[in-house]
This record gives sequence, C-alpha cells and structure tokens, in this order.
Amino acid sequence: MKNVKTSWPLLSALVVFALIVAACAAPTTTTPGTGTGVNCGGAEGTEVTMLYIWSGAEEESFHAALAPVLDECNITLVAESSRDQALLDTRVASGTPYDIVIWSTTAPLVSYPAELIPLDQVGGDAGNYSDAWRANVAGDWLAVGVKADPKSLVWYSPTNFDALGYSVPSSWADFVALADQMAADGNVPFSMGFESGDATGWTASDFIQDILLATQGPDYVFGLLDGSISYDDAGVAAAYDIYATWATDPAYALGGADGSLSTSFADAILQPFSDPPAAMMVKQSGFAGSIVNEQYPELEYGSDYAFFPFPGAQGVQSGADWLMVFNDTPAVRAIVGYLTSAAGGAHWASIGFGLSPNNGSAGNYGDATSADLAAVLANASAATPDIGDSIQPSFGAAEWRAIVAVVSGASSIADALGGAAAAQQSDLGQ
Repeated sequence: MKNVKTSWPLLSALVVFALIVAACAAPTTTTPGTGTGVNCGGAEGTEVTMLYIWSGAEEESFHAALAPVLDECNITLVAESSRDQALLDTRVASGTPYDIVIWSTTAPLVSYPAELIPLDQVGGDAGNYSDAWRANVAGDWLAVGVKADPKSLVWYSPTNFDALGYSVPSSWADFVALADQMAADGNVPFSMGFESGDATGWTASDFIQDILLATQGPDYVFGLLDGSISYDDAGVAAAYDIYATWATDPAYALGGADGSLSTSFADAILQPFSDPPAAMMVKQSGFAGSIVNEQYPELEYGSDYAFFPFPGAQGVQSGADWLMVFNDTPAVRAIVGYLTSAAGGAHWASIGFGLSPNNGSAGNYGDATSADLAAVLANASAATPDIGDSIQPSFGAAEWRAIVAVVSGASSIADALGGAAAAQQSDLGQ
C-alpha cells in the first residue's frame, strides 16, 4: 500500500540511480565446510549498531533473517527503528554514525558518499545481484537492495485469456493492440480504481510511470527524478494522454471516468477475478496476489490468477530498501558478507520476509507467487523508484491531483502537468 513519504525532501534516490554501473564482484564469505554463508572473521562477541526502517512484525522478521550470523558469531545487535532522517544526520555529524543503515531510498548516498564504505571492501558479494540492485557512485559500490517489491506488473486470469483467445503481450505495441482487441470484443481491458483516501490517484501515477518506462525508458524517468526533465515535458504529456484515454472510456476501463475515480484500489484488484470477470486486467504491484488470494482462496495461482511484467518496460518500477555501511568492523563484515551471500538470500526467502533481489533467494520461497515476483527483481535491467514517493514533500500529492483532474475533466493535461511540474521544481530546489 502506498505511503506518502516526507522524510527525504531533496534528491532521494534520484541522482544515485542514474549513476548505477556494474560493480566488481567480491569473494563469497562462507565458512569452509558449513554452507551457512557465515564468516565470523573475528566478530565473535562484538556488537554492531544499525538503523533500519522496519518495526513490529517486519522488524521481527528482519531479526530472523539475521539470526544465523548473529547467533554463530555471537554478535550483539544494537538497533534503532526509525524513518526520521535527523537520526542519521545527527550521528554522522557527531562523528559516530551507525555501522549499518538500511533505508527506503538511497538518499544517504547523495548526502554522504565520502563517509560510506564500498561494500566490496566489507565482504559484499556483488555476484549475487544484477546491476539494477547495486548502486554505485564514482565507481564505488555503496548500496545494495536487500528487499524490494516490483510494481511494473499486470495481473490477469490465464484461464480467461485462454478461453477468449488472448495471448500475453511481449511488447508495448502488443499491449496496446491487446487492449484494442479486448475493447472491440466487448471485454473491458482494465480495472483502474483510483480511490485511496488522501493518496487517491497513486494507482494512476504508478501506471503512468510504467508507460514512461515502456515509451521513454529508465533514463527518462531518472531525468524526472533529478529535475533535468520537467514533469510537463512532452513525453509525460503523451503518457498522460494514453492513460487518460483508457481511464475515461468505459470500453477500456471499468465504469469509465466515474468508475476509475470512485473505485477503491483494493476493489479494482479483484475485478478481473470475479465470476464472470468484470475486466480483463489490472496493473498493480506484487501485493495484489495476496489480496486476490484472500478474497478468492479457491482460485489457483498460475491458472486462475497470475501476472506478467509490464509489456515493453525497460526495467522495473519498485519500492526497495537499501543497505549501506559507515564503519568497517569485523561484525559489519560478517553481517554484510552473510546478507549478500547466496546462503543469506536463501534464508531471507525461506523465512518469508518479503522479496530479495539476491539471486540466492531463487528456489527458496514458500510459494510460487513470491518465487515469480522475485524472478522479476533478479532479472531487472534497471530499477527506478516511484517518482511521487521520491520527490517530496509536495510533488507526490501534486502528481496524484494532476491525473485525477485530467480523468475527471476538471483540467487539461497541459494545465495539470504545469502544476505538478512547479511542485517538482520546488521540491528539488530548482
């Protein structure tokens, strides 16, 4: 579910993502003969300080993910859970930064590139990650995505597709052609529920970002993130036109403009899986499978419901949590080495703590849905953060208002994007 983030008002992940390049692989840190992925290397009986963003059940799951290395090396974890940037800034300014930070953006790379330690110097195994999940600055590998959720997905019913003679599209042109064919056949292609309280419109902005990944590519999205491309650019306007044309037409979107605006995002997820189906497809993040399963437990993943990657998208839009290191100690090396090892990825998957981009997680998830979602992450050629979540404090809400205004007919695309572009420039200090 979408959360409006206000902790990182400046560049967030933007500049750094544009600098992602391949990192040099580091040796795997596995204790000989154990196969656990743990190499204590002098960390026994020491402690490590850590700042992360998880709390409650998620925090407990993360501790379970760390348990093999903490237990085997007898490391004491001194941890704080917060989303407040001030905690990190204060510690860095005082000269006593946390040893390890796990954050929901790579913003610390923008603020502290000189203070961070390259992960290949502290036991990180780059070989278990695609380029998309290794964030580099000036050739140094400074962050790795340890947990992520793909957004560039389209959920559908393979059974319904087979019955109606539809094939999963492999390109953007195929996707457009499929929507046209469905509409011509009298089958509504999309369920597009906008309603989400104060965050109404986020499903539409996610869809538009995936259209941009397909029609413009990831470098264009990075340009929007760092402000080198204004949000009222012609490429964005074209994506809005495509989306609004679909969302306002009852032949293409369930209920047309009124249905798109008034239907909750959760209800929209269920429409392709009702009996009979009210729509053929819904574009939604990885969590949609859980909502379908909860509402329709009798349906079988893979036949009654499934997903395909957003056709033509050059990379994946995702939410991700990134690990960074400020101090080089034996305990830090043990933890980083373990989490980035194949064994660490396998254990992460086995405990069910979300999805890991670590290739070692493959084959270790407890359900087929998670395994397929993780494969999307592992195979991603690029990873772009959600634009609205990354540019804060005002742009995210302005982006949502813009598409709502366009679909409702309250504003032209040009006027709506002008307001969003002003918020983009203001939040980025431009």
